[in-house]
Amino acid sequence: MKKMNIAIDGPASAGKSTIAKKVAEKLGYIYLDTGAMYRALTYAALSTGGDLHDEEALHKLLQGIRITFSTAENEMQRVYLNEEDVTEAIRSEQVTQNVSLISSYAKVREEMVARQKSIARSGGVVMDGRDIGTVVLPDAEVKIFMTATAEERALRRYKENTAKGMITSLEELTEDMKRRDHLDSTRTISPLKKADDAIVLDSTHLEIDEVVKRILGIIEANLKPLQTLD
Repeated sequence: MKKMNIAIDGPASAGKSTIAKKVAEKLGYIYLDTGAMYRALTYAALSTGGDLHDEEALHKLLQGIRITFSTAENEMQRVYLNEEDVTEAIRSEQVTQNVSLISSYAKVREEMVARQKSIARSGGVVMDGRDIGTVVLPDAEVKIFMTATAEERALRRYKENTAKGMITSLEELTEDMKRRDHLDSTRTISPLKKADDAIVLDSTHLEIDEVVKRILGIIEANLKPLQTLD
């Protein structure tokens, strides 16, 4: 039976990446962090002193770089920009503050979406982002739209930063979440939007394992009709 594709969308820090990784692991599927791809480009532009407002230059930069992923058994997924491991670097506050701008450019998104579609062509992919169910994988067999309050998402980011030894303000993080939500949902190209056939899952008061369990239940329910067709 052909493996299905699973799209998980939602705003920043809704828990998409953490959940998507665990779901992929449970199913033996490939996990693709599309947000990391945009972060890698943002990091590349910042590292080279590029103009973040020059769409043409950013598109040209993207065409000249390779963004790859690798996962050793029982280890977290690593992100590579050409040969450089940028897994931690792309999570810096500077990258976080600029990634929404970079991902708003049409030519950048077109190139990224083409790469993402190519990876998912054979099925068996769990992909998370902002426009997976609406643009990248509109035919995905399962679509989840994860959400949580801006306050809860800011608290999660605050705890992550604290664990890494980064000093940040919870109040500023909350305002940044709201700013990113506005940018992501109002941009002209591929805005953050729930697909019509996506199932909404609010993770505000849920533990990670409970969210994973619910999504696996949704996937199982969708697998049954496919098995019948086979």
